[in-house]
Amino acid sequence: MGIPDRPKRTSARRPVSIQDIAEAAGVSHSTVSRALHNSDLIRPEVRLRVQQLAQKMGYIPNAVAQSLKGQRTHTVGLVISSIADPFAGRVVRGIEEIAQANRISLLLSVSYNDPERELEIIETFQRRRVDGVISATAQMRGAYVQRLTQIKMPTVMINQQADSEADRLLSVDADDYAGARLAVEHLLSLGHRRIGYLGVGNRWQSNRRRFAGYCDTLSGAGVAVNAQWVRVAPILNNPRSDDVVDGQALLPALLGSDVTAVFCYNDLIAVGALMACRELGIVVPEQMSVVGYDDVDIARYVTPSLTTVHQPKLRLGELAMQMLLDLLEGQAVHNTSLANELVVRASTGPPPL
Repeated sequence: MGIPDRPKRTSARRPVSIQDIAEAAGVSHSTVSRALHNSDLIRPEVRLRVQQLAQKMGYIPNAVAQSLKGQRTHTVGLVISSIADPFAGRVVRGIEEIAQANRISLLLSVSYNDPERELEIIETFQRRRVDGVISATAQMRGAYVQRLTQIKMPTVMINQQADSEADRLLSVDADDYAGARLAVEHLLSLGHRRIGYLGVGNRWQSNRRRFAGYCDTLSGAGVAVNAQWVRVAPILNNPRSDDVVDGQALLPALLGSDVTAVFCYNDLIAVGALMACRELGIVVPEQMSVVGYDDVDIARYVTPSLTTVHQPKLRLGELAMQMLLDLLEGQAVHNTSLANELVVRASTGPPPL
């Protein structure tokens, strides 16, 4: 009795081609191609039959081949600083909603606040023929802007106002300077005068704008900024630094200056400051008021809930994607700045008597 033949093992199934559809339908290669492109040169009943057959066979158009013909790949490269940053998550959601509505695919990559890595990512995007790039990082130094402009890739920056007015480099942002003023004005209104600032060193431009808002608001109220009230997390060649850990480490350094309140670069720094207060037995807000920035989800759930500056994160993403689409269509596009709002919660109160 013979051994039955085993079924042949095949490698991964190859994609269905236009020629496969043509053979199954009994028509020419060109007929299938025209039918799939809804050409009026093909009779409606033939066009419908070919399209239904293509769908049944699982045909997927070759995006690369189409892009070579149409000069568009319908893909956009997206660079963010960190996948762990809750601010970035909401921005990406806004980008994705507009992209999906316009049948645009996103290629996501993470720079970890490393400008050289980001440029490598964007150059890779260029080689993959993306239509444009959205950058939600924080690397707008002069040399970086110059190199990014030289790449000549249509680009929209989020929360990064470039010094260059190059027509391919645009930005949408929420006003960091005005947002910082809202935070400090709130603390001043509660009676605080010794107000500290906890910042970051690896997002220099947004940190600079928020710090400027902090300084100008204090100066406008007749309060001289004391250098002992300011602490900024060093970069330490660690682009993957943890903001919560940094906030936790920075807060104790302010205590010798008798600050009664602290304005933090973002909510994660503020969460770290709250943790340090708890460890040191400092009651918030009775002994120390804490204000964050961004209004990420965790700000509502920490104890005490965090007073913060709300950034329109979802809207930033939506506008960035729409601006890039308009840019690709040759429409006039201009830099856009959105307003922030102060959200008062339980982490702020009058200074101790």
